[in-house]
Amino acid sequence: MRIFFASIFLALCFLSCSPRAARQLTEVAPTEASYKNLYFSDLSKDYVYKAKIEVYGNSFGGIWVVKKLNQAHYRIVFTTEFGNKIFDFELENADFKVNFILPDLNKKLIINTLKKDFQILLKEENQVYKKYETAGQIVYQSKYNNRYNFHFTDADSQTLNKIVHSGKVKEKIVMHIEATTPTKAKKISIQHQNIKLQIDLKAF
Repeated sequence: MRIFFASIFLALCFLSCSPRAARQLTEVAPTEASYKNLYFSDLSKDYVYKAKIEVYGNSFGGIWVVKKLNQAHYRIVFTTEFGNKIFDFELENADFKVNFILPDLNKKLIINTLKKDFQILLKEENQVYKKYETAGQIVYQSKYNNRYNFHFTDADSQTLNKIVHSGKVKEKIVMHIEATTPTKAKKISIQHQNIKLQIDLKAF
């Protein structure tokens, strides 16, 4: 009986200490070293979305454009529909450059949050740390500093439909993606679990 209760206790400890995104998933041996997110991978394209950003009760709407300049180097510009800049960033690996940002958004917490969002969303090569399977889906887990990213993909089409950024237990960011192909994201919704910031993108 003691062994039985000890086993239950250890199982509960394991579940409580494992990332929420990995629960209810079956871990399998990975057969690939990395997972590629191809939604923003084409150097010849401008990725243009109608965007709405809500942050701490303020709402900003307009056009969000991403341009891949080189390997792991991106320009990210958000303007009003009349062409006035809201922000203009450059991202290259861990380097993040603010070319312009509205004074209302020019706060360290907001800038660092947007930096993290775009690093996770745009990162093409994601080294596979663990791999899971669930009904109709394959999930790739990668490390992000001292946290994790989980890429949820359709098992048949290989289409990426969700990214979860998680601490060692709790989810921090959830990105829902509607896509037509593995290389074209039609809609993206970025929801934060611990701060009041949400980004909604819809491709033109």
